[in-house]
Amino acid sequence: MSKRESWNQRYGESELVWGSDPNRFVAEAFGEVAPAGQALDLACGEGRNTIWLAEKGWTATGVDFSQVAIERARRLAAHRGVAARFIEADVTDWIPEAGAYALVLVAYLQVPTKDLVKVWAIAADALEAGGELFLIGHARRNLTEGTGGPRDPEVLWEPGVIAQQLTAAGFEVELAEHVTRVVDGSPQSAIDARIRARRAND
Repeated sequence: MSKRESWNQRYGESELVWGSDPNRFVAEAFGEVAPAGQALDLACGEGRNTIWLAEKGWTATGVDFSQVAIERARRLAAHRGVAARFIEADVTDWIPEAGAYALVLVAYLQVPTKDLVKVWAIAADALEAGGELFLIGHARRNLTEGTGGPRDPEVLWEPGVIAQQLTAAGFEVELAEHVTRVVDGSPQSAIDARIRARRAND
């Protein structure tokens, strides 16, 4: 079974795998920020962050390779009366409109380094000069110190390593750190990596 088929199956097994509310770190970062144009959510899943950004006033686009997830995102957006756009595509080789976005969001894209580096290049192409890249993902430290998340260290994030990758891709990194996240039903918190960067001015 391919990764695309596996994710289609996972999304098809239950309604709203991640729920309809935005990720807590996304909401914390942008809840009080005035919308600044177009926002792009790469690997958007069922669209919860994309839809929330659209509700906040952003012109929001979500991209994901799961047909099931994209169809569900479109239904959820329609149900909530939100004009968000969703595109079914693999974010590791999708070609965005160059320089069109003020914000690119990547939340919990847990893929090998070679694929992440492709996504950082795509994000750099998509962002306008000075535009923001916001990343949140499962950290490698979570394997030994946290709870939940993937168990493959090759797809887990190290903030410092990602900061180096982003610098090489033309970003100015403003923040690269570990953060903890309370997990319902678990006495232990999860450990995530949070990175904020901006595309360098041309």
